[in-house]
Amino acid sequence: MKHSMPAAALLCLLLGPATAHEQYQVVTEEWAPYNYVEHDQLTGMTTEIVRAIMALTGDKFEVLLQPSMRATQILKNRPKTIMYSLFRTPEREPLYKWVGPIVEESIHAYQLASAPPINSLEQLLHAPQITTRHAGLVPQTLQSLGFNNLDKSATESRQLYRMLLAGRTSIIVGDTAAGVAYYSRQLEIPPGTLRQIPIELYRSSLYIAFSTDSDDRLIAAWNRALEQLRRSGELSRIQRRYEQQPVQP
Repeated sequence: MKHSMPAAALLCLLLGPATAHEQYQVVTEEWAPYNYVEHDQLTGMTTEIVRAIMALTGDKFEVLLQPSMRATQILKNRPKTIMYSLFRTPEREPLYKWVGPIVEESIHAYQLASAPPINSLEQLLHAPQITTRHAGLVPQTLQSLGFNNLDKSATESRQLYRMLLAGRTSIIVGDTAAGVAYYSRQLEIPPGTLRQIPIELYRSSLYIAFSTDSDDRLIAAWNRALEQLRRSGELSRIQRRYEQQPVQP
């Protein structure tokens, strides 16, 4: 009697053993210059790095751009999910598995270079108003530092710079130096128009976060690929493509 092989078993023989990577989903948010859309294409410093990692590991995971809160919820609730770029904070540490660091960044406040200079944390704490985005890590960090003068009316980064240039606020906080350089180029803000206030409000490294059910072998492969990019100099070459526009110190 001839026994037929089940279709599923035959498919496995033809395709080889199923990998643990097949169902992974990569999500990100609009956060220039690390991940953002330009000319209808997803690009950015970390986007390029993630694609370079997958080129080395052979992974072909789909990348979806989502609103910030939505992307975070997907990472928290969907199995086999990867998200970039995230600051690796003590609160987030146990929630995910991590690949990185990609780059270390810091966040400062900015004012117009023509305004009376602010040079101390005490001056910042007692400024009439500091404008930031309405939600996210930055306003949360500022509140934890004791800032009670926050105007959280900005819904996206461009609005911060427009408000500052229009005189609707005198101090803004929202982006890393690379982010300030990106928006200065986008909004055609002349070099030297903005002044970085020399008080570091936050410093951390950007990482790629994986849901906790992710295969440790995948995490190790991505970390090895990132280290290979670092040793070859490709990581630095990608980062240099997002060079900072001069901002008055």
